Amino acid sequence: MKKLLILGASGLVGKALVEECKDGFDVYGTYSSSSLKMPGANQYRLQINEIDKMKDIVESIKPDPVISCLRGDFNQQLIFHKELALKIKNIESILYYFSTANVFDGDFSEHHSELDTPNATSPYGKFKINCENTLQEILNERAVILRIPQIWGEKSPRMDIIKSGIENNHIDVYSNLECNNLSDTLLAKQLKYIMENKLNGIFHLGSVDMMTHERFIEKLTKSLTYKELHFNHSLFQQITDNCYFGLKSYRNDIPKSLQKTNEEIISDLVS
Repeated sequence: MKKLLILGASGLVGKALVEECKDGFDVYGTYSSSSLKMPGANQYRLQINEIDKMKDIVESIKPDPVISCLRGDFNQQLIFHKELALKIKNIESILYYFSTANVFDGDFSEHHSELDTPNATSPYGKFKINCENTLQEILNERAVILRIPQIWGEKSPRMDIIKSGIENNHIDVYSNLECNNLSDTLLAKQLKYIMENKLNGIFHLGSVDMMTHERFIEKLTKSLTYKELHFNHSLFQQITDNCYFGLKSYRNDIPKSLQKTNEEIISDLVS
């Protein structure tokens, strides 16, 4: 059985990956503060600045795939991932790196595919572009880039905000922001398929259709409560034009059974 190392396994996506991959891989994970629901010998407490400890973990496990779900200071993350790539370059591991739609937050004129050149203005988007480039320069095809939109889960911070908004009868929505969304569990299934089929390159993962932020939140809340709610409508970027922030894909690698619409994702979240 192949060994899988998940860096940041205690987060929303990391937990979903542990659950999804536990039957197909020998799963190892790292956490920052809260321990994981896996055998003690398979988990490690690791901070983003502990480069030598990271190298020791990789050396002892010699994982086949490595998934990075890490968060933290941007500069420290960049250092961490560069050293990670240099370490696994010599042990034939494949690195799956979670990037973001924010690599395109410098251009809201259209949705973007994997063929488009990243263009970011935010510090977050610029950091992710730098990290993508660094990993690809070191690992070439063994660095698989996974760009994702907003991630939802039954116990995600975003759902907590929605539930709090329902209680307080006040929910903020953008009326001019069109994008796609994804759930933690569907993302885990998609990545497992990518790993098992040894697919490489850049992937844009998200719902197959686009929906305004306003409509998505309204549909989600109506599935959670019968209350008449107050929505605070505002304009994204404070402009009247529509802003397109979706991740579209030209690839046909992911089977239809692992693709969903926004409404199907909402249905899964409230089922």
